[in-house]
Amino acid sequence: MVVRFSDPFETLLGLQRALESARSSDWFGLGTSSRGAFPPVNVFQQDDDFVVVTEIPGVDKSDLEVKVRENQLQIAGSRSSTYGEGASLHRRERRMGGFNRTVSFPTEIDSQGVKAEYHDGILAVFVPRVAKAKPRTVNIA
Repeated sequence: MVVRFSDPFETLLGLQRALESARSSDWFGLGTSSRGAFPPVNVFQQDDDFVVVTEIPGVDKSDLEVKVRENQLQIAGSRSSTYGEGASLHRRERRMGGFNRTVSFPTEIDSQGVKAEYHDGILAVFVPRVAKAKPRTVNIA
């Protein structure tokens, strides 16, 4: 059997559309859970350093683990939920179970200076760059 493609670019575009649809929202779908990266993170630069903020409501502080290695930050943990006896689950959009997200930074970071704060389901991780990676002002003679 020989498969022939009349337009290879149209074939690639079709593949791209199929991949995008597989990752799209299932808001009106028949499934009982949602998809997507969890937990969602916002990464921004504040002054010379990076800040990573993620929302993980329902996770106990003791169930979180933040690790730093080279230029990467890893946030791992688990979230569980219990339903009352005889409850019937109709839709679950809040992901349960273990999670693991890794954020890569474009520069070398100071792993000893990383600090994390967790309040009301919001985790903020402050990630300083190493001194040699920070920009410096050069005086012109």
